[in-house]
Amino acid sequence: MTYRGREHMANRSGSVDTDGFERGRRQFLAGLGGAATLGLAGCTNPLSSVDGYEVSQSGFDPEPLPYHETHPDDDRVTMFRGGLRRLGYYPDETVPESVSVNWQLPVNYVGHNAAKASPLPTPDGETVLIPADTGRMHAVTPKGEHLWTTQTQATRQGFHATPVIVDGVAYIGGYDGANIGQEAAMYAFDVNTGEVLWRTEEMTGSVAIGSSAGYWEGYLYVVVEHRHPEKRGELWVFDAESGEPLFVDDRIVDMPHPTVAIHPEYERLLTGSNDGRVYCWEFPSLSFEWSFETGRDVKGPIATYDGGAFVGSWDGHLYRLDLEDGTEDWSFETDGIVMSAPGIDPDANVVYFGSDDWNLYALDADTGEQVWATNVNGRIIGAVTVTADAVLVGTTAGEMVALEKDTGDIRWFVEHNGHVTSEPVPRDGRIYYAERAVVSGYWDEDEDVTVDVPGHAYCLVEE
Repeated sequence: MTYRGREHMANRSGSVDTDGFERGRRQFLAGLGGAATLGLAGCTNPLSSVDGYEVSQSGFDPEPLPYHETHPDDDRVTMFRGGLRRLGYYPDETVPESVSVNWQLPVNYVGHNAAKASPLPTPDGETVLIPADTGRMHAVTPKGEHLWTTQTQATRQGFHATPVIVDGVAYIGGYDGANIGQEAAMYAFDVNTGEVLWRTEEMTGSVAIGSSAGYWEGYLYVVVEHRHPEKRGELWVFDAESGEPLFVDDRIVDMPHPTVAIHPEYERLLTGSNDGRVYCWEFPSLSFEWSFETGRDVKGPIATYDGGAFVGSWDGHLYRLDLEDGTEDWSFETDGIVMSAPGIDPDANVVYFGSDDWNLYALDADTGEQVWATNVNGRIIGAVTVTADAVLVGTTAGEMVALEKDTGDIRWFVEHNGHVTSEPVPRDGRIYYAERAVVSGYWDEDEDVTVDVPGHAYCLVEE
């Protein structure tokens, strides 16, 4: 059902059918100990995850391409946040004045406190891929008709990344290392059949790939989380055709969650980490350039625009950093942690982002001055999407919210039961997104873990 206006109900009774979805203790979460390793600071260690591969840490030198060939994405590619710069900007899409739920599919069952993967249409728009935290990859039509489901080895915490889809192949990393005896893995799926074309699991000591891969001319760029010998992270480059590792840099000091952002025009690749730092490499050579330290963890994706990197931190700030040297241009303070991926409208020169203080903010991208702020009645930890006329964002209050781009007035909101934490993806009049499950006992080892309501993937259409 669609709701208009600013007044939200404090308590909600969901309408999702939950019969058959209750789960007993640790059925999906037997690797809780692996989840508990996330989030603590660690130390840099000699590289230990490349046994069996001759990979380089001294430089990477693929053939450079002009900027117009790398962004916007061509019609062969769809990826998280609409492209390598991670703007979350969809200028050819508009948001209806009112919406209804066209279909919903139960996909998520894990209480892991992270943003969920986003459903992603293929470049031709005929198929929608839905990664799930059960380790399943689902494929449906835009109308929600089931095409195929593939179960992978990432059975405990599954997928939290969004795939990148190129020429009929979808690439994504998983939390395979949450299973004892396994390492984090990269996958390549045939979009038409669901067949796993290759799976790379050679990153010794790795636990997860929570970041969404960036694709550039046959190469996949992704960061990997490690739990031993010390909590740390690595930047990896894989050959997209074969899955072979080609390059690794192990300088990241703690476990990195964010997706890499690449700005080919400014020749920069960036990611953040739980150590509170932003790491920046020259692109495409991958020689290291600079780092910037915030006050706390950097867990959300970084957006790059007009010579700047827009970075949210758990210290409560959104930062604009100079892409050239990493100096701070400005910072904006909120009353809560900032984990959501900022969305940027380059035509209006405005950056939109959310905070744990329940507000969605619009700032002037050059100065950091506030344009507007709107209370959306829940924490915002997922990605903010910007369209031609509106801003879309999910909340932990179980809502998908559409706001007027110029004023911040709420156009509509749709109530759900779970926490809406994925990126809303608009495509051809439809809006796709996913939510976290409602799980009891996840953080209390003395209680059984029960899935009260599974997290669903949704499609909204004009009402």
